[in-house]
Amino acid sequence: MARNERPLSPFMQYRWLYSNTLSILNRLTGVLLSAGFLLLAYWLVAAARGPESYERAMSFLMSLPIQVVLAAMLWCWCYHFLNGIRHLCWDLGIGFEIQVARTSGWVVAIASLVFTAVIWLLLRGGLGGPA
Repeated sequence: MARNERPLSPFMQYRWLYSNTLSILNRLTGVLLSAGFLLLAYWLVAAARGPESYERAMSFLMSLPIQVVLAAMLWCWCYHFLNGIRHLCWDLGIGFEIQVARTSGWVVAIASLVFTAVIWLLLRGGLGGPA
C-alpha cells in the first residue's frame, strides 16, 4: 500500500516573490518611521528648551552618521507613502493583475528613490535654494 506524502509547511511550499519583499519592506519602513519620530521629538524638545539646547541638537543632527539615518528615514517615508497609495488602489480593486502589480511595485521602488533624492536636495539647498 502506497503511503500518501504529508503536506509540507507553507514556508516550504512557497517561492520567494517580489510581492513578499515589497510587503515586508512596507511593514519594515512603517516600524522604522515610528522609531525615527524619536529624532523629530528630540529636535522639537530641544527647540522648546532654548537656544543652547537647540544648538546642541542641531550639531548632533548635522553629524554625518545622523545625516545618513535621516536620509534613510526620508526614503522610508517616501516608500511607505507611495506603497500606501498602491495599497489604496488595491482597496479600490485596481491593479490586482499580476503584470500591473509587478509594474506598480517597480514604480514604487524606483519612484521612492527618486523622490528621496529630490526632497533631500531641496531640503539641503542643493537645487538653488537657500543653504
